[in-house]
Amino acid sequence: MRFFDIFKRTRASPKHEGRSNKLEDFIKGTDIDTAGMSNSGVNVDEDTALKISAVYACVKVISETVASLPLKLLKEEENGDMQKARHHPLYPLLADTPNNEMSAFTFREMLMTNLLLWGNAYALIRRNRRGEIVELYPFKSKNMEVTRDPSSRALQYRYTSEDETTAQTTIYRARQVLHIPAFSFDGVVGVSPITYAREAMGLSLATEEFGARWFGSGARPGGVLEYPGTLKDPERLRESWNKVYQGTKNAHKIAVLEEGLSYKSVGMSPEDSQFLETRQFQLNEICRIFRVPPHMVGDLSRSTFSNIEHQSIDFVVHTIRPWLVRWEQAIRRSLLTDLEREIYQPKFKVDGLLRGDFNSRMQGYAVARQNGWMSANEIRALEDMNRIPNGGDEYLVNGNMVTETQAVKIKEDINKNYESTE
Repeated sequence: MRFFDIFKRTRASPKHEGRSNKLEDFIKGTDIDTAGMSNSGVNVDEDTALKISAVYACVKVISETVASLPLKLLKEEENGDMQKARHHPLYPLLADTPNNEMSAFTFREMLMTNLLLWGNAYALIRRNRRGEIVELYPFKSKNMEVTRDPSSRALQYRYTSEDETTAQTTIYRARQVLHIPAFSFDGVVGVSPITYAREAMGLSLATEEFGARWFGSGARPGGVLEYPGTLKDPERLRESWNKVYQGTKNAHKIAVLEEGLSYKSVGMSPEDSQFLETRQFQLNEICRIFRVPPHMVGDLSRSTFSNIEHQSIDFVVHTIRPWLVRWEQAIRRSLLTDLEREIYQPKFKVDGLLRGDFNSRMQGYAVARQNGWMSANEIRALEDMNRIPNGGDEYLVNGNMVTETQAVKIKEDINKNYESTE
């Protein structure tokens, strides 16, 4: 079987009917035909897409990065400073334990995985009798359907729980669900990237299937056998040959030939040689879909020590940051009241991801310190160092390299001396 033969097979199985989202006022589902047959003849949905190593790696690196970042609830003080709102009931849910079964890392990792594959992430909001949020439980996005109430036109969330015996559907109101949508056409429900990247992922799955079949059933030690006459029992020769040389563990064994048999070395055909090129192209294609630098999923073919750092910063700015904004705004909209939104703000901290190498950081800190817009304690906080109790919050004044307080005192002394001489 040659590489491109795998795309010539007939597709006997019918196309799977997925849920439809026609962008009408009445929303019918969370995806647009998220399960279906690609033109390469491979069924592609959110579950099968994860079998592609590049998809798995991209989803893993993004979800783990978002889950590992500190998420704090900040409060704006009267002087404009932002301080951690440790007294707020929502603070420990976002920072540490959203519920009594999982950590904040696990919670955000699961939601982010669902968000990347299904285009939506959902979590149940549980409140106490005072209306305070006490727990957040994640939903599986594939079991959620977003609709509108026929009378009030308000959003409804229909969740079908996975039970061993029966499927039970529960309807939740919008205030009961934390909903984080991805790229969307209607501004309410996100669309799955698997839907629009199905052909690229189908081609990748097809090439992997071809490679597995090719190397698993290949029965040639790098060449073919030629016989000058007519074989009386070619089947017996084929069976004996396969027994000795078939499979990867028998590859490149030395063949012993008899009765005029000759061995002819055969290289990889031009069509088969494109198998490796296609796999490489599909890896970059999937990285392009998720906006992940190839070096972060193990492809270092075009990476150097000089550009990996800049690619990593570009990953934070152009890939991670938009996801963080979606999270922050969804949390602010769903978990805070109208009054709380005026003074509280959920915020991810990405400073650690944006730090460069040691020399670059020290040079930047030196410029900030010498020009008086960062104190020693602010710099030490970025490096996870303890504060300096005395003088650590003082700012330098450029020129004489004295603190702001000293500069004011010097000015006052000069004014006093000037007044005394008059």
